[in-house]
Amino acid sequence: MPFSVLLVEDHQIVRDGIKAILERCEDFQVIGGVDTGTEAILFCRRTPPDLVVMDLSLPGLNGIETTAEVLRHCPSTHVVVLSAFDDDKHVLSAIRAGAHGFLVKKASLLDLIDALRTVARGGLYFSPEVSTKLVRRFQVGDLDDSAEPPQPLRQLSPRELQVLKLVAEGKSSKEIAVTLQLGLETIRSYRKTMMRKLGVNNVASLTQLAISTGLTGSHATEPKEL
Repeated sequence: MPFSVLLVEDHQIVRDGIKAILERCEDFQVIGGVDTGTEAILFCRRTPPDLVVMDLSLPGLNGIETTAEVLRHCPSTHVVVLSAFDDDKHVLSAIRAGAHGFLVKKASLLDLIDALRTVARGGLYFSPEVSTKLVRRFQVGDLDDSAEPPQPLRQLSPRELQVLKLVAEGKSSKEIAVTLQLGLETIRSYRKTMMRKLGVNNVASLTQLAISTGLTGSHATEPKEL
């Protein structure tokens, strides 16, 4: 049986190109293609694929957040990141989210096929550029990265950080619930928990804290009451 593959990429031409490549291989079957993280999570919950080819630059939820959510719902699925970014922050964040492979988009078609075959069979695959960086950081004992939450936010869970970032971007509870595919009351519960943990009592304070710690940019919009 061929390995089922979901393509998560917001550029149609790239998705079509990858699909055309994989359709030439008898051991892969592309069962879908989506252009947002939310769509990817919904697809995987409905029809868990063996493999996901994941872009990092996605509208709404980014590829790191999407990877973590996909694997939370579908632990048997394997994610291979295919990204234009190969800096330490993105690589280490992808690994921490659970990615089983990481390729840069300048990789060859044979590299992509090799990566998917390796990961599908239970291995890990990182492009040479990525592997070299990881080895060098390991050698000097530095595998920390700036993706770790700032000190005031480290007591928050990954999901709470997602919610806080969306709050700071000006989204309402209903909008956040739709984006994260969670219930409205669940989002409100996250808000109360975050306020308690961070020692604040309103949405404006949450937003200011997110901006001051660098979780979101200073251009965040006016917060909406949740």
